[in-house]
This record gives sequence, structure tokens and C-alpha cells, in this order.
Amino acid sequence: MDTIHIPREATEAAQKQHGVTVSESLTERQARTLKHGDSFAVLGIGGDLRPNSVDGLYHRDTRHLSRLDLTIGGARPILLSSTVRDDNAALICDLTNPDLAATDGQTVPADTLHIRRVQFLWQGALHERLRVRNFGDCTVRVSLGLGFEADFRDIFEVRGNKRARRGTCSPPEIAPDRITFRYTGLDAYERVTGLVFAPAPAHLREDGAIFDLTLPPGSTEVVFLEAVTREPDREAAGAAGFRCAMRSARRALRRSSSRAAAIETSNDIFNEAVRRSVADIYMLNTDTEHGAYPYAGVPWFSTAFGRDALITAFETLWLDPEMAQGVLRFLAATQATDIDPASDAEPGKILHETRRGEMAETGEVPFRRYYGSVDSTPLFVMLAGAYLERTGDIKTAQELWPAVEAALVWMDDYGDRDGDGFLEYGRMTDAGLVNQGWKDSHDSVFHADGRLAEGPIALCEVQGYAYAARIAAAAVAEAVGEREEAARQRHLAEKLRARFDAAFWCEKIGTYALALDGHKRPCAVRSSNAGHALWTGIALPDRAARVAETLMNRSSFSGWGVRTIPQGEARYNPISYHNGSVWPHDNALVALGLARYGYKAEAARIFEALFDASVHIDLRRLPELFCGFARTRGQGPTFYPVACIPQAWAAATPIALLAACLGLTFDPARNQVEMQTPTLPRFLDHIVLRNLRVGEASLDVEVNRTGDSIAASVLRRTGGGRLLVTH
Repeated sequence: MDTIHIPREATEAAQKQHGVTVSESLTERQARTLKHGDSFAVLGIGGDLRPNSVDGLYHRDTRHLSRLDLTIGGARPILLSSTVRDDNAALICDLTNPDLAATDGQTVPADTLHIRRVQFLWQGALHERLRVRNFGDCTVRVSLGLGFEADFRDIFEVRGNKRARRGTCSPPEIAPDRITFRYTGLDAYERVTGLVFAPAPAHLREDGAIFDLTLPPGSTEVVFLEAVTREPDREAAGAAGFRCAMRSARRALRRSSSRAAAIETSNDIFNEAVRRSVADIYMLNTDTEHGAYPYAGVPWFSTAFGRDALITAFETLWLDPEMAQGVLRFLAATQATDIDPASDAEPGKILHETRRGEMAETGEVPFRRYYGSVDSTPLFVMLAGAYLERTGDIKTAQELWPAVEAALVWMDDYGDRDGDGFLEYGRMTDAGLVNQGWKDSHDSVFHADGRLAEGPIALCEVQGYAYAARIAAAAVAEAVGEREEAARQRHLAEKLRARFDAAFWCEKIGTYALALDGHKRPCAVRSSNAGHALWTGIALPDRAARVAETLMNRSSFSGWGVRTIPQGEARYNPISYHNGSVWPHDNALVALGLARYGYKAEAARIFEALFDASVHIDLRRLPELFCGFARTRGQGPTFYPVACIPQAWAAATPIALLAACLGLTFDPARNQVEMQTPTLPRFLDHIVLRNLRVGEASLDVEVNRTGDSIAASVLRRTGGGRLLVTH
């Protein structure tokens, strides 16, 4: 096909058009996040939604509630504590009153009233219970206020995109116990937000509700709110509805997470971190008609992304292979079948991103169903092979084979734009993403002197994905009886490996080039991308030592992890999104690559660094990324201001790092779990993995450090399960 060149004189503003440009730091906000299905909420630490911020109740890329502020006696309550349950089922805040005047003119001393605020999401609704108790010795008559607003902003507006026009808001509809807001977008679709109260407030207007409370000593009053992203139900909100929804939400989380193997260790802080990781992964999972699918992250990416879900599925494959099955089925069902320049679609290409907001529906952003990633397609084929290896599920392999075949055709006919055997990318229109690898910032691919690379661009890691995809395709082809195709894919893989080494290896910098530009000139820049070449196995064995040394030296390894771009490179900036920051998922893949080539000590060092970082982070959550400043004694990592937290592939990082250190593999035909040269990071002396499922069997496995050696044994087995440990 014709190659499309992006001119160098394209303006920086155009290149940055799809970036996150909001002006406040999510870290500074200490935001609390909730998610269920296609809805999520970003709340302040006390449970409020602050206006003119990122806060809100969102559903399908539209903010349905943009302000929700609680007052007591006309004043903001004082925060005592705020926590998200370990299972992410609810946000629980404890608050009290400042000195204030009651409605009868009496003074209510500070700390007289206790307010417990419980909020959770279920089926497109934010449920809230406010329980107010009087600990004073006098009756208190006081007002409880809830201010609110529904701005119906598209997620891309909240991220910073400017719009010339918006749709139309209808006048609010007010009834005694509810208020309904309506907005008709430029896509002609009506979006609705309903607020339902129990009991009915004493005063209800378009921007707030007032409840008059009378609290004798020791008594309690309870107020319920249900904020729905649809027409409100006829029934009033109340205690029964709140309890029923809460019970359903918690059961759903337990049911989904029960598929996963359980992890227990000798380190209580790591136990907290890994419990939060697993809880975040299953909170971000969304049930689709094709199975469970992990949405990428809150707040900016709470939707189906191809690359993010594929890598998350790789990271968690040993823990819960059913998630990978859902990802594969969803992406096969949404695979492109035609050429569509507006969405960067070509036959066989795997989805990059899908959106359902007003701006996507009207074409103001190209992401309604967008295919602008060069790596989703080979990663899809890789995961199909890895899932088959992990489970032995021939039936799913047969179901997926047509999609795998179509993806391979895309790699041959469209992905390789100039016939040189490498996968390259170049957007089809000016509206698409300029860079289409995982580092998709406008300035993330450059030469040693800092010049931005001109396309079509062949990224280092993408060639590794293509190599591993062909090896995986050969395994799937053999499983479904396509032996000639299996042999062809293995042959193409070996040709690619040799060609890759010749074109990408840069002896002067001791690693693989970041990319080849449109003229096949290497971008001789050290980067974490080379670690992905280890993960996929495309790196020749005699190159691995140099790559490992380059990744782990002081310019690259910050002390908190491997930087995307090391100190000393032309565009190194530790505060940038992709040119010097530390990304947990990137480090997980680097660690898996190091372990693959026998560098277990280096993999464990990365594990230790990211665990140490988590100690300094609220709720032990690893964020999407943090800044790449060098580790300083007595200080934690420097946070990136608009990083998503939780983010699926970051949440899955500790799980992947554990697999890297233990050398976990599975042989379903033999009902066998295998550990290859298991290693433990210094902060762990003991691990128990429960409910490791393989083939028809299940195992509980214990791993212990004894002096300088690591021993593993089986605690429980069913179905003839076996454990094989090799050193």
C-alpha cells in the first residue's frame, strides 16, 4: 500500500491534540476512584465532587455529575478519615462538624456530630448513605446540605480539548424527592442524570437539596442519595435499595476475583499491595458479551484499549487465564475488516481504543472505534499463543484462528509498509495519533541529536512482538491442524530475528536502537524498549548481557525502576510522559525479559525498587507512571501529575514481577506447574500461591528462602497436579 509521510513542519499543537492537558495534579487532589462497568467516579478525599476539576460521576465517556458538595449547618464538615475498602467496593469517609450555629440559634460545638459517608457504584448509579449521629448532650437542630451540578462534559473536554459548540441542556425537572437533568448532544443523543433522595429534602432546587435534621442526644439520622446516569426509577432511594445494591456490588467483585490464584507472603506491606493490585484489576474488569475485559485506567482511559488489555492479560495470565480469554474474544469481535483512513483501520488490524462519548460520536475525536496502534495486532497473536500454552484450550484456539489468520495477513500486507520485513506505522489522516507504539507522545521517537524521527517508523519493541507473534501463531496453527502455516510462521520468525539484529543493534550504545525512521536510519537512542526485545525473545543470546547492563546502569535505573529514556539522551526529561519517566508495566516486561535470559538478580532488583515505591504511595497503588528522578535517601518517588491511578497494567505489575522471579510456567497436558530457577526479592522470605489451576488440576505451592537457596513444595493438590522445579 502507499506510504503516508507526516511532514516535519506539522505543528506541535496538532501533534499534541489528543494529550491530557488538564492543569491540576491528581496526586495533589488525593482523589478517590470507584468503578463499575461503564461508569466511574473521581471523588475528593472527603467524598465531594469539586467543580472546575476532574471530579465527577462519568458514564460512557460523559460526566453526568460534576459537583456534589456536602455541608452541615452551611459549613464544610471536617475530614477525620477516608479509605477505600480493600475490595474497592466502597469509599468510606468519617467527618465531623466545625463550630457552627444550629437552625434554632444555638451553638453546636466542634466535634459534636459524626458523619459517616459511604459511597459506591453499581449499574450506572452512585449510591450514597449519610449517617449523622449526635454525640452531644443537647438536642441539635441543623441543616444538612447537598449541592450538585450536571455539566454533561465529554471526557475529552475534561482532559483539555476545546469545543466550538456544545449541545443543549433542558430545564431541570424537580419533584419532591428527585431532580432530573437532560442534555441533548450534537450527536442528537439525550443523556440523563437523575438524583433521587430519601427522605425527601425539606428544600430542593436546581443546584442543591437541604435536609432539616433534629438530633436528640445519642440519636442518628440517615439520608440516602442515588445519582443515576439514566431515567431515575419510580421508587425512591432508601435503606433497602442501598443495602441491596451494596450486597450485589460486593458479590460481583468476590465472584470475579475468586477466579484468581491467591498470594500470601511473609511481608505484610506487600500483602496489602498485592491485595490492592488484585482488587484494582477486578474493579477495572468490565463484563462484555465476549467475557471479562480490563478497562485501561481511571480517569482518562476507562474504556476498552487493545494494547493495555493485552499486556494486562499477559501480566495476569498465570493468575487468571479467563481474563485473557475475554480480551481475545472481544478483540477478535472488533477486529477491522475494511480500510478506513479516519480510524486508521485496515483489514485484520486489532483495536487501539473505543469511545462512546459525544465527541467520538460526532467525529470531533477519531476514537469511536480507532485502530491507530502498530502493536495491538502482533500482541493479539502473541496472547492467543500464550493463552493456548497456559490452558491447553483447543476449542478457544479454533474459535480464534480466523482472527489470528487475519492479523497475520495484516502484518504481511499492511503492517510491513515497504516490504522489508519490519512492522512500521504512519497515520492516515492528520487527526490520528502521530506515534502509534506504547510510547505515543508526539516527541517519543527521536534520533541521538534530539531530532524527531520521520515516518514510517519501525519501533524496536514492535519487531520483538512480531517475532513472538509468529512463534505463537505457529503453535496455534499446529493446534488447529494447520501444519504448513506453522512451518511458514517459524521460518518468517527466524528471518525476522536475523534481520532485526543486523538493522537495530548499535554497538556504540550497547543496546538496540529505539527505532528505524522512514529512511531506515537507526534512532541510536538507549531506551527501555530494548527490554521488550528480551521479553519477546527476539534478542540474540550474546546480546542479552549488554542490553541488561545498559538497562540497569545508573543512567537508566533510577532506583525506583528503569526509565523509559536514560539520563544523558538528548530528550531526557524525568518529568515527561515518555522520555525519562518510570512506568511500572514497562518495568514488568523488562523484568520478564531479563528473567527469560537468566538475569534473575536484575529482575528481582526491579521488583524491589517498585515495591519500595509502593510503600510511599496512598493505598499501596502503583500509578500509571511516576517521574524519573533518581532515588534519594529518605524520600519516595516523585509523582506524575495526571497519572491514572488505578491503571490496569500498573496494577498487574506486582503479579508479573512475581512470575518473573519465580520463573512460573505451566504444562496443562501434564497438569504441571513449573518454576525455573526461582528467586525471591530481598523483602520476601516466604510465599504461598493458592489455587494455581493447570489443566484439570489445582495446586497450593509454598516457596521459602533457606540461606542462599530457594525451596518450593506442594501444600495441596487436586486432579493429579504436579510441581517441577529446575535450577
